[in-house]
Amino acid sequence: MAERRPEAGPGPGGRDDDPLGEKRHLAREEFAAVASCEASVARRYLAENSWEVQRALNAYFERPAEEGAAQRRAEPAPGACVDLTNEETTDSISSKPSTSENPQQEDGSMFSLITWNIDGLDLNNLQERAQAVCSYLALYSPDVVFLQEVIPPYYSYLKKRASSYEIITGHEEGYFTAIMLKKSRVKFKSQEIILFPNTKMMRNLLCVHVTKCGGLPSNILDIWEFLGKPKHCQYTWDTQMNSNLGIPAICKHRFDRIFFRAAAEGSHIIPQSLDLLGLEKLDCGRFPSDHWGLLCNLDIIL
Repeated sequence: MAERRPEAGPGPGGRDDDPLGEKRHLAREEFAAVASCEASVARRYLAENSWEVQRALNAYFERPAEEGAAQRRAEPAPGACVDLTNEETTDSISSKPSTSENPQQEDGSMFSLITWNIDGLDLNNLQERAQAVCSYLALYSPDVVFLQEVIPPYYSYLKKRASSYEIITGHEEGYFTAIMLKKSRVKFKSQEIILFPNTKMMRNLLCVHVTKCGGLPSNILDIWEFLGKPKHCQYTWDTQMNSNLGIPAICKHRFDRIFFRAAAEGSHIIPQSLDLLGLEKLDCGRFPSDHWGLLCNLDIIL
């Protein structure tokens, strides 16, 4: 009687009939696409971080060797540096009367903010992309703006275009974060920069204290979750919709988030809506950034 041989299968590490193996394979592909690294590197970082893609990516980009890569990315090619301050500023944000366009913000019953990773390290079409970001700020006239990956030329451009805002930065060289406060709505009190001693990417925490919002709140809430996790603004980094980085793999992450705490006393704010910004391609064929911006509107209860 002939012995029956087992049917040929995918072998060790194969993914047929192995949901966990398939999940890990997709995680490796996503990690390698985002980090532009070999599959073996992706496997190592994922294994060290319980196969959680976002946590593994954070560990990868915080590694010491990444410092040189970040500097190379920020360094422009010869003759490619863009001087954003050369542009005429007749359409500056401060020249647009926000009172008539957004009267609900001026009467104290509404408060709005925008957070946006503007990808200043990408020098391609930087001037047109910066103009687009400023156009959104002029359109929505938010009370507070949180920006990430700002570079010195971008900061100089914002100072010229957004004279109605006070701009506080977390650094002056390389790339950094910035917080913009509308002077007519939010009064700047003080700032604090908390250094991250182990960072290799020049990161820190920029804290700005204002007198408009008071109290020492205790609970911290994610506004997206507070609003019922709306699908239309779930992903702020989406390579399927945003082609700026040219990543072939489909990667969707909620990298950008807004948190709030209820004031201990006095007036309170209640989030009402959350929307994505920068979804339209510019004339150059690219989006303003590889991240979508977030526009949040909040009710103020006195």
